[in-house]
Amino acid sequence: MSLVIDFIDETNEVSEEQQKELEKLLEAAAIYENLQENAEVSVTFVDNDRIQEINHQYRHKNQPTDVISFALEEMGEDEMQIIGDELPRVLGDIVISIPKAHEQAEEYNHSFMRELGFLTVHGFLHLLGYDHETSEDEKEMFTRQKDILEQYGLSR
Repeated sequence: MSLVIDFIDETNEVSEEQQKELEKLLEAAAIYENLQENAEVSVTFVDNDRIQEINHQYRHKNQPTDVISFALEEMGEDEMQIIGDELPRVLGDIVISIPKAHEQAEEYNHSFMRELGFLTVHGFLHLLGYDHETSEDEKEMFTRQKDILEQYGLSR
């Protein structure tokens, strides 16, 4: 299994070391989730204005949020699944607000890196199909998130 991660930092606030750390964290999450095949994911760091635009456009919520995920594997109507061994599985895109990550790190009294890791794993699990629409789903997703972060060493 190999995971290709494309980082795009529109804020110029996330260091190369932090991106490498997030890459290792996502690889650990992929192993935890037993991802067998090669896969690709993109992680984009944005400011509050940009994430508010995205949130408004796609979720009809006109306010900044901390993380938004776009799973590319969810089949839409009239879409055909492409079957092929040679193509990596494209999981989708994770968009993270850096100002929100700073704000929440302070609010929860942990490091910026811990918050960035939390948001990255949260977005990654959404790409794999987890959600928190019901209390049962939320418990499952948040337990997985916590386990991944603790196993990796980014616990609170």
